[in-house]
Amino acid sequence: MGFNCGIVGLPNVGKSTLFNALTATAAAQAANFPFCTIEPNVGRVAVPDARLDQISKIASSANIVPTQLEFVDIAGLVKGASKGEGLGNQFLSNIRETDAIIHVLRCFEDSDITHVEGSVDPLRDAETIETELMLADLESVSKQVANIERKAKGADKEAKAQHEYMLRLRSALEGGNTARTVSADNEDEMRWAKHAALLTSKPVLYVCNVSEEDAAQGNDFTRSVEKMAAQQNAQMVVICAAIESEISQLDSVEERKEFLEAAGLEEAGLDRIIRAGYTLLGLQTYFTAGPKEARAWTIPVGATAPEAAGVIHTDFQKGFIKAEVISFADFVALGGEQGAKESGKMRQEGKSYIVADGDVILFRFNV
Repeated sequence: MGFNCGIVGLPNVGKSTLFNALTATAAAQAANFPFCTIEPNVGRVAVPDARLDQISKIASSANIVPTQLEFVDIAGLVKGASKGEGLGNQFLSNIRETDAIIHVLRCFEDSDITHVEGSVDPLRDAETIETELMLADLESVSKQVANIERKAKGADKEAKAQHEYMLRLRSALEGGNTARTVSADNEDEMRWAKHAALLTSKPVLYVCNVSEEDAAQGNDFTRSVEKMAAQQNAQMVVICAAIESEISQLDSVEERKEFLEAAGLEEAGLDRIIRAGYTLLGLQTYFTAGPKEARAWTIPVGATAPEAAGVIHTDFQKGFIKAEVISFADFVALGGEQGAKESGKMRQEGKSYIVADGDVILFRFNV
């Protein structure tokens, strides 16, 4: 399990340039005119994690298998998309398939690059897209309410409860609030929320695309987005798509490091986006290691040992017996599995164990 993020924004904000840089491909055509991206481009990238390299060296693993992150570059949105304007219907259906939304906002001035609204204003642009998503959600919820209304009038208690929950969602959207503002208070409501597949229920990561001069410190535009994100409990990252594009062309780690230092940056935008994305979705990483391979696995924070085992294979979860766990710090300090065993740092954990970020785990199971 990695995670899947849809990259959205108005036309000409740098979505496709960012996509190309992050996936180190030229799969998405980047040009200065609206709707340059029509079909969604999909790219999978390895999630960088220095811990995996350390584990691999200690375990003398023949192969390294990082976890994967999927980016989907979706066509630019315009006003009226919820009514089918531009590529609206296609755009909205593509977003429904993603786990989270990376909303790219233009936070740089450049007279050579056209802005569909005629001026740079990231807060206005964010509101434009959010409004279109809410309007699409309102139409969807209204249809779902109508479909369940008949059952709710009968003796079906679950249908009545679901109807009431859907009415809460509709009321929020009618009031200009996103579906994220409506809490799901029990397992049934969480299930109904997932089934509703609303666009504004997805977590949002705002990515502020700035000029090279503002890549390190940001600017007034990014500071206004930072305030907005804080109010929404969303995540926000400042990047320069042009710099990311240049980094993606460099071959070696050392070259990239030198380039970043020259630009006054400590890490690449991809790393910041991944970290923010993991926080946004409540994800963490555990590892498996052996002579054949060292591998990273992505799981939700709070996952139990059997649930973590199920990410490898459903049989591991069904036949789970125990997990032999070493913390990353102990694995490195004690030279791997054997040293951890000898020092009593390899623990045997049962079904109720909550996996910690960085755990190195060997699962015992019986099918």
